[in-house]
Amino acid sequence: MRFLTAYLIGTIFGLGISISGMANPAKVLNFFDVAGTWDPSLAFVMGGALVVTFLGYRLVLRRGSGPLLDREFLVPAPGRIDARLLGGSALFGIGWGIAGFCPGGALPALGTGRVEVILFVAALIAGILAARWLLTTGARRLGMVRGGW
Repeated sequence: MRFLTAYLIGTIFGLGISISGMANPAKVLNFFDVAGTWDPSLAFVMGGALVVTFLGYRLVLRRGSGPLLDREFLVPAPGRIDARLLGGSALFGIGWGIAGFCPGGALPALGTGRVEVILFVAALIAGILAARWLLTTGARRLGMVRGGW
């Protein structure tokens, strides 16, 4: 049941990303080029996603019961802004601006078989593994305190 649900949600997400054109890095990069060929359509896609997310959270959390396929909802703590959140956000934005892909747009674009998409996803996976290593084993080996940065 979980696999089927995840597959269905992923398919809907991938279709939305593809139909909106957000799997095309040129479209995304044009959003950031406000002095040149600016394309504001990404703002509408983000706005639509925020509205759906806001309504979804309100409806689901108001039910009062837990999630259907897990023990508890995993939602971020409100008002908790720390160095890890800011650093991760900055890295995400820098990578998105340089490559023209965000992880959500790159995964459906894997179906195109384009080399730049495959390289981006490979770098994304390497970054996830490096961060996971740094936050567990690497932090101790390098003498860093976990959560202090």
